[in-house]
Amino acid sequence: MTLLQKLIPKNHQLIVAIPWLWLAIFFVLPFLFILKISLSEPQLAMPPYQDWIREFEDGLLTITLNFGNYQLMFEDDLYLQALLGSLKVAGISTLLCILTGYPIAYAITRAPLQFRMPFLMLIILPFWTSFLLRVYAWIGILKDNGLLNQLLMSTGIIDSPLQILHTPAAVYIGVVYSYLPFFVLPLYATLVRLDDTLLEAAADLGARPLRQFLTITLPQSVPGIAAGAMLVFIPVMGEFVIPDLLGGPGTLMLGKLLWTEFFNNKDWPVASSLAAILLVILIVPFVLLRHFEQKASEEER
Repeated sequence: MTLLQKLIPKNHQLIVAIPWLWLAIFFVLPFLFILKISLSEPQLAMPPYQDWIREFEDGLLTITLNFGNYQLMFEDDLYLQALLGSLKVAGISTLLCILTGYPIAYAITRAPLQFRMPFLMLIILPFWTSFLLRVYAWIGILKDNGLLNQLLMSTGIIDSPLQILHTPAAVYIGVVYSYLPFFVLPLYATLVRLDDTLLEAAADLGARPLRQFLTITLPQSVPGIAAGAMLVFIPVMGEFVIPDLLGGPGTLMLGKLLWTEFFNNKDWPVASSLAAILLVILIVPFVLLRHFEQKASEEER
């Protein structure tokens, strides 16, 4: 027995506590700070919000909590439109990533073993470049005199440039391009672990390839689909850069609204309330993701 094997049982609680400590420092504490600001009142000062504790005289402590910021979220249609816009963009983008990424992951899984790693490297390769630069590159591709319009006009497909940039279509293109690897990689990890003997048995029983896929491969890949879909849906809900650079003025999402409230309006309490509500909304898909992960682990056992 190695020294590490001897130490693990004795320090089991310490090892388990490390991820909880990480979550407490980098998730719980920032969220509590945002929650504190969201219950404050704005002021023209720095920081641009008032503290909860207003008075401490004669042994009396006065704490003032402002829930008006959350009430504003439900009374102003702007915030509801931003929420619905984010849900729409995130939902459609996730569906597009599923339709595009599943064939890619499946093809990599069925490729010869020596080609799988190069194919995966091609999927990961865009991460070696700055996210902001990749989004800016799409501006040069989608603008009126960009590469895409020049290609279509040179081939005679169109006679005049298409208005693609600053439209919802440009946002979907940028989102799918940027977040497609987040769907392909976990789905590939699921597909590559599937038991091929089940497909061989189904073939021996007379099942055609399409039936094998629909009855065996697709049901067993659901946990990978769910994990990849959540890894796309959750960050797209708060996306700011792509809608700001590729979308038009009508592209209203929570990420853009958060930026406006924080840096333009200097209304930190309202922006913090919006961030807290967004976090609560994203807990739902996160819980679903955990459910599929636990279900997959139970099936493997």
